[in-house]
Amino acid sequence: MVSVVVPVYNSETTLRELVSRLAVVLPRTTDSFEVVLVNDGSRDGSWQTIVELAQAYSFVRGLDLQHNYGQHNALLAGIRAARGNSIVTMDDDLQHPPEELPRLLTALTDDVDVVYGRPRTLAHPLWRNLASRLARFLLENVMGVEAAGHFSAFRAFRAELRSAFANFRGPILFIDALLAQSTRRFKWVTVEHRPRQGRSSYSLGKLVRFALRMFAGFSLISKYRARSPLTEQHPYLVRQEIP
Repeated sequence: MVSVVVPVYNSETTLRELVSRLAVVLPRTTDSFEVVLVNDGSRDGSWQTIVELAQAYSFVRGLDLQHNYGQHNALLAGIRAARGNSIVTMDDDLQHPPEELPRLLTALTDDVDVVYGRPRTLAHPLWRNLASRLARFLLENVMGVEAAGHFSAFRAFRAELRSAFANFRGPILFIDALLAQSTRRFKWVTVEHRPRQGRSSYSLGKLVRFALRMFAGFSLISKYRARSPLTEQHPYLVRQEIP
């Protein structure tokens, strides 16, 4: 079974197209699948859209977080709720074409635990690209992950990796850093990357603050080990769930 986890923030205008395209792609890729849409405190009608999509498509599930916790906490909530053996994460703004999803899953072979979709060309503004490069630099140099230059939010990985960070709760959370603590069997494939539909929630100021927190956070996560979990509590609260 494949679980597609999508963190959602103010994306009521793109969710219907995203799910309708996944409804075409996923049956051609696997016999069993689900789409987990995690509403991260959206201020628009995203949650109502998720409710309507869950009524229209039997494979859609929804999580409504108590407030805006940030993309990686929303991802962690969806990853923990996922029922599949393989998990795919992707953005809600159609930058990651659903039609490229089979390329990631095909590359998830017996000797690979995590596959990243490396954009052929980045469709972000320059300052967003610089922030992405900084994240990769920190992963490679602070945590010693050689494959960090190919990391992206479009990923596929084995659900069993969750056990290595099942109890993690730290002040700063990065999914890629946790995955890097779980395995070194990474692979990447080249995929298309489309321009974002709608306005980005990241301003230049937010990305600067994000980069500063990232620098401190990677050093904390690099010391984390599953054999000594910080706590069993979740770093987020779920208001509603569509099972």
